[in-house]
Amino acid sequence: MNDCIVIIPTYNEIENIESIIRSVLSQHKPFHVLIVDDNSPDRTADKVMLLQEEFPGRLFLEVRKKKSGLGTAYVHGFKWSLANKYDFIFEMDADFSHNPNDLEKLYDACHFGNADLAIGSRYVTGVNVVNWPLSRVLMSYFASVYVRMITGMKIHDATAGFVCYKREVLERIDINKIKFVGYAFQIEMKYRTFSKNFKITEVPIIFTDRTKGVSKMSNSIIVEAVFGVISLRIKKLLNTL
Repeated sequence: MNDCIVIIPTYNEIENIESIIRSVLSQHKPFHVLIVDDNSPDRTADKVMLLQEEFPGRLFLEVRKKKSGLGTAYVHGFKWSLANKYDFIFEMDADFSHNPNDLEKLYDACHFGNADLAIGSRYVTGVNVVNWPLSRVLMSYFASVYVRMITGMKIHDATAGFVCYKREVLERIDINKIKFVGYAFQIEMKYRTFSKNFKITEVPIIFTDRTKGVSKMSNSIIVEAVFGVISLRIKKLLNTL
């Protein structure tokens, strides 16, 4: 059985889904793909089901009843991946903001390097973001600065959503306790990994904003991240994380 699964959460990604699946599955390393779809009205899941006929045993689909947030979609995917015995479990967006060609870099950092969590980082070698307005670049960059100050993690891109976990990490951090859904979910996952003393490595990537479909960013996600970081730190100090 293949040892790598790429989890891609979707909601109304009909414009991107076929291209991203084909791109991931055409990599030199034979990755598997799990789509976790939140019952997209645009019938993203139907397109995935058609592609499953072309990629049997490599493309998998889990359809949830409603839109329930990025964090819960990934937790659903983590549980599925652990149950199906994958050793390297990836998070990736459907909109090509994460380049599928970088998947092997993350895999190499975990498989051949000593990383337990490899982060596709926009900021470890400067600011490597394409097509974002300056306001959003600054918000994202300084969010990571803020996270470093509060948590003590030496991570340049704490909100990154392009990552590879070794299965041991997800088995030990108790993913049933994950509470957040947006930026704060990505921070929480990294902080729980950090708190268990796992090795975290940042791999430089170039992040390119989506050209098709609609961003799922909202003010509530930003607010959750700002206050979520403080609550995570307090839980750690109280030994209740």
